[in-house]
Amino acid sequence: MSEPTQTAPAQSLAAAVREAAERLAEAGIPSPRADAELLADHLLNVGLGRLRALMLGDTPAPAGYAELVAERVRRTPLQHITGVAHFRYLELAVGPGVFIPRPETESVVQLAIDHVKGMQAPRIVDLGTGSGAIAGSVAHEVPDAEVHAVEFSPFAHAWAAKNLAPLGVNLVLGDLRNALPELNGTVDVVISNPPYIPAAATPNEPEVALHDPPEALYGGGADGMELPTAAAASAARLLRPGGYFVMEHAEVQAGWIAAVLDRTGAWTSISTHLDLNGKERATSAVLADQATRNERMGQ
Repeated sequence: MSEPTQTAPAQSLAAAVREAAERLAEAGIPSPRADAELLADHLLNVGLGRLRALMLGDTPAPAGYAELVAERVRRTPLQHITGVAHFRYLELAVGPGVFIPRPETESVVQLAIDHVKGMQAPRIVDLGTGSGAIAGSVAHEVPDAEVHAVEFSPFAHAWAAKNLAPLGVNLVLGDLRNALPELNGTVDVVISNPPYIPAAATPNEPEVALHDPPEALYGGGADGMELPTAAAASAARLLRPGGYFVMEHAEVQAGWIAAVLDRTGAWTSISTHLDLNGKERATSAVLADQATRNERMGQ
């Protein structure tokens, strides 16, 4: 009579997360422990606080956890695995074909929100909305705002539509260069995070280089400034006199963008803003009235 086969005990949640963090660290993931926990919580859906409590006991690792960790080791973005990106107060649906919103953009959104405090029903436009992170955050945090968003990529537009539909944002599939002509001269704030990477540059992170769509990264031209320049021109077209424009960019582009805005004669109060890491992440400006613009241009 043969001996009964003994089943190996299931690996504990704590041991699985610890092992996953080690594997992720070896793969060069910047936040291995956090990613290991988030992948486990994606399967258990208990919240990180409860997850960490469960790790103090003998709770077994969830089925499929090792497969998700292996996918992350291959540098598939965490957000593509979970299908979710957290941005300010929003939980956004994301996946292949859409740029994953970055934490540094949250401070750019704050500039726009601070500007409209006390303003009644401000009209706000987001040029190049991607997943809808900027437009959705503004709509969520400024409930009486009239928010419009423009996206050129049909793939990104589909993700934005899913994220923005519950928030009442008017989403347009179109080119930021000429979108929303019916709003010309009537907008209070234009905010944009356009593609701005130079043509010859290659992003350092595999998650960006291999998974973010190229049309969301490269700004056009050798210096990457075609789309940022177009966004500024559209902002000047859309804004009312005294309207506010804020745009994200690479830290090395701050001086160039400020100089371009100044040369047009259309802008006053041009300011560069630092992100939480102390990098020059955004530039803002106020649209001058026509008399001031004529005077500055010597007309």
